Amino acid sequence: MISANDLSPAELAALLHFHADAGVEWLLEEEAIDRFAEFEAMKAARRPAAAQAQPQRPAAGERPAPGQVPPRPNTAARPAPAERASSSPQPAIPDGEAVQQARFVAETARSLSELKTAIESFNGCNLKHSARSTIFASGNAESGIMVIGSAPSAEDDREGVPFSGKSGQLFDKMLTAIGLTRSAILLTQVIPWRPPGNRAPSAAEMDICRPFIERQIALAEPKAILLLGNFSARFFFGESDTIHGLRGHWKEIGVADCVIPAIASLHPQDLLTAPVNKRLAWNDLLAFQAKLKSLSLLRN
Repeated sequence: MISANDLSPAELAALLHFHADAGVEWLLEEEAIDRFAEFEAMKAARRPAAAQAQPQRPAAGERPAPGQVPPRPNTAARPAPAERASSSPQPAIPDGEAVQQARFVAETARSLSELKTAIESFNGCNLKHSARSTIFASGNAESGIMVIGSAPSAEDDREGVPFSGKSGQLFDKMLTAIGLTRSAILLTQVIPWRPPGNRAPSAAEMDICRPFIERQIALAEPKAILLLGNFSARFFFGESDTIHGLRGHWKEIGVADCVIPAIASLHPQDLLTAPVNKRLAWNDLLAFQAKLKSLSLLRN
């Protein structure tokens, strides 16, 4: 087994990144502990105590001695049927019912703050049970400018805000390059909870979360939307092409009674992985900037 003392700082950093990508986020002990051996020792310690507490019962067909009270079954330790039912795991909400609940919760919210509270209280999506934070829209809802990412990353989940960590730092530079700042726009994600291990959300999870993101758009009423990432572009455009085929083209997405122009581009994380694509993203940002200027949302 390789010791951490044998690794270079670069190798340690790479190992930490590997664990983070795999979903490991906290180191609970300073030294490794053999939990299996610990459990076996606990079982061995309990056996003598259990043997002493076991009442002596007469053998089958044998009558108890005179004056000896026959042992009664131990029913005190057994929970009543109602108690057993209440202690069992609650059944998961069926996907169809969860979608209906999500629609009702979203439609009854009359403001973004009400919607945020409603989503934080919603328990119909299994993604919420493994996530630390609920990621909701942040920034200026009155700007008319909306940027929508795909799903929260591990950094987003830790910080509680979209586009955190290194991809967030690159995202801020991208905004600055076209005369915008994070606080000047409305920024959100398609999915409010991080999927475990950064996996792709399932079709059922997307259906459950769709009312929430569509209601955010309907309440904010943006005049133009920038979609970042393959998942976000496919989600709104309803197409199966890759981001390279979907990016750079203005399309219209319909939400409630609104039809909003939207353009897709590469996610900042994609640019960190393949920096050669930065020129493509720059062209998309320039197209987004030109659109904002034509709508009088950005000064010339």
